[in-house]
Amino acid sequence: MSQRCPFCELGTQRVLWSDDQAAVVPDTYPVSPGHMLVITKRHVGSFFETSEAERASIAEGLDAAKDLLERDFSPDAFNIGLNNGQAAGQSVPHLHVHLIPRYEGDKEDPRGGVRWILPESAQYW
Repeated sequence: MSQRCPFCELGTQRVLWSDDQAAVVPDTYPVSPGHMLVITKRHVGSFFETSEAERASIAEGLDAAKDLLERDFSPDAFNIGLNNGQAAGQSVPHLHVHLIPRYEGDKEDPRGGVRWILPESAQYW
């Protein structure tokens, strides 16, 4: 690895949940209160390069993060997102899944959710 990976160097003080394959941490640059990341412990760039065990752990991490968010932030809904590859917006080449809590009124019209990545294609109704 030519550059240092911030997710390979996570301090244990940031970790809210973990198992052998993945960890949950708060996002350093949250887009909403409570925004969390589920990060694989193995340095792997793509979801499609993960093992079955890593995928299961990501799912468990999402469940754990959801429970923490419901307890501490009481969101109304969630967006789950993953940028897989540079063209998709992945800025850290280490797999991480975003769990973004959503709150009533945080966006005037939230319909379409993640489709707004490409605004000209988002509104299909």
